[in-house]
Amino acid sequence: MEENFTPIDPIFIELGPIQVHWYGLIIGIGALLGLWLAVRESERRGLHKDTFVDLVLFAIPIAIICARIYYVIFQWDYYSQNPGDIVKIWNGGLAIHGGLIGAFVTGYIFAKVKGISFWKLADIGAPSIILGQAIGRWGNFINQEAHGGEVTRQFLEGLYLPEFIINQMYINGAYYHPTFLYESLWSLVGFAGLMLLRKANLRRGELFLTYIIWYSIGRYFIEGMRTDSLMLTDSLRVAQVISLVLIAIAVAVLILRRVKGYSKERYLESAE
Repeated sequence: MEENFTPIDPIFIELGPIQVHWYGLIIGIGALLGLWLAVRESERRGLHKDTFVDLVLFAIPIAIICARIYYVIFQWDYYSQNPGDIVKIWNGGLAIHGGLIGAFVTGYIFAKVKGISFWKLADIGAPSIILGQAIGRWGNFINQEAHGGEVTRQFLEGLYLPEFIINQMYINGAYYHPTFLYESLWSLVGFAGLMLLRKANLRRGELFLTYIIWYSIGRYFIEGMRTDSLMLTDSLRVAQVISLVLIAIAVAVLILRRVKGYSKERYLESAE
């Protein structure tokens, strides 16, 4: 039976020729909340209050560009035939792993230039990053993307989801797993966990490495449910491969830094 639902308009507001899309607005809100959180915490940790403001001026645009390049590379069959669509990021197509790579490299270079510990910056920024990811996934919800396989309406109702989510998950005559929601909730739990771990006074770098491990575990399993995955081969999903690699690297670095004594400083210490 065909349902009669009108999906949410992806355009938030039109000002003459200018269109503000929900996708960009939601990502922007996530970035601003993350920045606010990082600025507050950086002052407590002995850094100048403008440190993260200066960092995001470089990191956010570079992360967006890298996220788009990453996505386009793995969808080149389409974009090679439709090059004009490469710049249309408002329609979706920002790969989180690509953005993380761009932000990581930018943060590392920034820390070296400023004479600040990269691990200290990364620890402070980790909760902000995962909070931004949790919020940003709702941009996928508006665009009706990043969803999983087909399910029944009864299945979605059994999850006690509000009507607006269930209705938005009705796409082209079928209901789908709200995998955007699963990842958003996983990230929110991770955010809460990182905020608690701040008080545990972990060794420097371990808060960030915990974020990498937590997010990658969730992404691995949730990615396996999606229908729009970027594929490395016919059977290998790029995000799952990258997630496993990141988990292995993060665990190895965490152990190595402890064994070699590279992480003697603690998170709550204010020294550079």
